[in-house]
Amino acid sequence: MDQIKIGAFIKELRKEKGFTQEQLSEQFNVSRRTVSRWETGSNLPELDILIEMADYYEVELRELLNGERKSEGVNRELQETVLKVAEYSNEDKLKITKRMHLLFIGGVFAAILYLILIFTDRADNFLGGLCIGIQLGMMIVGVVMTSKYAAKIKAYKMRILNKR
Repeated sequence: MDQIKIGAFIKELRKEKGFTQEQLSEQFNVSRRTVSRWETGSNLPELDILIEMADYYEVELRELLNGERKSEGVNRELQETVLKVAEYSNEDKLKITKRMHLLFIGGVFAAILYLILIFTDRADNFLGGLCIGIQLGMMIVGVVMTSKYAAKIKAYKMRILNKR
């Protein structure tokens, strides 16, 4: 896929509708900067946004992904498959987000418990050390899972699990 070509096509479609980047960003619930990155080809929209964009501009998904208009129709089964993939991708992201929220809540609970132990002068025991360890662990997991390496870590984990 030629991201620059796709970005130019997205820009062309936006201008055909007479919209600014700001108006388009509001339409798809993203920032104006994100729209700018799409149009310059530095980033591509998420799959679900691409599908929504194809409907909005009344072009086929294949046309968006090729970065140019085609006269041939997209196979309906292909479009349904892409929708299912997008739905699966969103469910996977939602599951990861829920896990991150649980870890965050665990870290906050450990921090509150540690503060209580400090104010009662009982932080120098096993429970105080456990609270600090949980907080540190949650921070490390949070930083790693929100970094650009999270996808690589997940792929490595899946390779290891599939070998067993």
